[in-house]
Amino acid sequence: MKRVKINAWKKGLVFKNDNLVSVLNEGVYWIKYSNEVIECDMTSALSVPANINILLKNEDLVKATIVVEVKNNEIALQYENGFCTNVLTTGRYIYWKGLIDYNFTIIDLNQIEIDAAIDKSLLAKKELASYIRTCIVESYEKAVMFVDGKFNKIMDAGTYYFWKNTTSIVYSKADLRTMQLEVSGQEILTKDKAAIRINFNAQYQIKDIMKALVNNKEFEKQLYVMIQLKLREFIGSYTLDELLEKKDLISDFIMESLSEKTESLGVILKESGIRDIILPGDMKDIMNQVLIAEKKAQANTIMRREETASTRSLLNTAKLMEDNTMLFKLKEMEYVEKIAEKINTISLSGGSQIVDQLKQIFVPNK
Repeated sequence: MKRVKINAWKKGLVFKNDNLVSVLNEGVYWIKYSNEVIECDMTSALSVPANINILLKNEDLVKATIVVEVKNNEIALQYENGFCTNVLTTGRYIYWKGLIDYNFTIIDLNQIEIDAAIDKSLLAKKELASYIRTCIVESYEKAVMFVDGKFNKIMDAGTYYFWKNTTSIVYSKADLRTMQLEVSGQEILTKDKAAIRINFNAQYQIKDIMKALVNNKEFEKQLYVMIQLKLREFIGSYTLDELLEKKDLISDFIMESLSEKTESLGVILKESGIRDIILPGDMKDIMNQVLIAEKKAQANTIMRREETASTRSLLNTAKLMEDNTMLFKLKEMEYVEKIAEKINTISLSGGSQIVDQLKQIFVPNK
């Protein structure tokens, strides 16, 4: 016989010929030399070099322990005294009763939704990281979820957790903020066959995510093509001169004609307008020549108007001087004075006749 001591909060397993014959509690025991005793810690799961199925044939062990079975495609959350301490994968586990209050939550990984009863803080544990997939929808977004290729639900802003398994989950997000769409470099013929290039801007916003992401494929490309076609329709109905005069009407035309069509895409147009109208090089030269000719014609018209007014003023002055000798003489002296201002030296020849003539000019007759 040999003496065996089982310490506090320990258990002893007595094996004979690899069979479990008894379970020993705390105390001192005498057993045969042919038997083997394995001391087990009650604070951890039972781990001995023996098949678990053989161990569970012993009724004393079954009464003293908790057996947890985790099947394929399952995991178990292990709680000790209310605290989650471990994640169990597929297998059978044995825990001792009496010291620690054990609880286990079995999770079926074939499901994708996580039970609301599971504390979300546990999902951040590294032991669970490999079993969870996460989707974050920002505050300015919405998303649609497809499970195995089928629409499942609309997801508002927030963080979503799902179990990771063979089920396919796809998320499509949409930005709900006002977006900018540029329709640039559109080469279009006007009604009079003038080739121009248009840069057009539009602002839009998603209002129905189901229409935008589920009922339509690549709604942004569809919106682009719609605007492109309406631009061609509008520009093709006007000559170049008419288009340049009515370019401000393009925005109203686009907004009104596309209101119903954009609704079917789940979006609304908020603003639109032409950024640039670009003419080809030869057309620019012609337009510049026309502009120069127009400005020259305007300048000639103004000059003729001024000349006519000046001539009319001279005619009126001449009529006044014809009727008034004194006025004529004053005008004559005014011009003589202007001439005299330009003269520095006067040389006279010809005798007294010249002097008399100057006197007649500068000295009025009494």
